[in-house]
Amino acid sequence: MALDWGIVARAVHLLAVVVWIGGVWLVTTVLLPGLKQEAPDDWLNKFEAIEGRVAPQVRIAVLLVLLSGLYMLYAYDLWDRFRTGRFWWMHLMVGVWLIFAALLYVIEPLAGRRTFRARVSRAPETVLNAMLWMHRALLALSLLAIFAAIGGSYGLF
Repeated sequence: MALDWGIVARAVHLLAVVVWIGGVWLVTTVLLPGLKQEAPDDWLNKFEAIEGRVAPQVRIAVLLVLLSGLYMLYAYDLWDRFRTGRFWWMHLMVGVWLIFAALLYVIEPLAGRRTFRARVSRAPETVLNAMLWMHRALLALSLLAIFAAIGGSYGLF
């Protein structure tokens, strides 16, 4: 029996999504709310230390989601699904991926650590609240996309 690379791609895709959105879940529901109890210098140092370990893992996972997703589109010839609204959940998955890719690979590197530290020094509570709000919105959108993708791929929609 020959190895079905499409199934391998699907498994890699799902594992990478678990790592990626699991990281978002951790930061959103545990790390950021916990930091609200800390002094600004303390929470900033803790955030940077933890984020410095989580972000590279998430970047790799997001890249694996892209590569495995493209492979599945190619292997199963699914490109035509983007021509119709019937497969809206695929558009949603790509949209969520694009948002995170822009944040991880463009906005975050361009903004830089110095800019972030400067903003925290001016308004630490405002920055932390904005980060928490943004993470909650991204987590909600991500969970919606996962639910829609599972439902859509099994004929719910």
